[in-house]
Amino acid sequence: MTAPDDRPAVPEDVDDICAALPETELGTSWGDVPTWKVPRGDKGKGFVLYRHPHHTAVDPDTGEMYDDLVVIVTPTEADKLALVEDDATPFFTIDHFRGYNAVLVQQSRLGEISRTELVEVITEAWAHRAPKRLVKEHLGG
Repeated sequence: MTAPDDRPAVPEDVDDICAALPETELGTSWGDVPTWKVPRGDKGKGFVLYRHPHHTAVDPDTGEMYDDLVVIVTPTEADKLALVEDDATPFFTIDHFRGYNAVLVQQSRLGEISRTELVEVITEAWAHRAPKRLVKEHLGG
């Protein structure tokens, strides 16, 4: 029997995981882009966002713009590359994100990783953006 978190991830998990992290809120950034944020100054810092279809992110097989992308911040370029270069994960990047530590994933491909793996990636994104005090309270260390 598999533990509940070892099941394949589903799109609804993104909001569930983000909402379960301390002091998070679903707001907007870049005008109207749904974005999960943590408190940082007046506006908060985004760590996960739902990207609207855009000509900078197209399916290489069909040429169609992706319409189900989630952007997840990574703490470092090395973390980004580790996810993108791992053929076992659905994470990727695009030229538009060159020099920006974040990965993209299609919601329709989240089932290629476990919920446990998704929790880890999103929690690392949150920890990178959250105040140090909050991270220490939640994760220890």
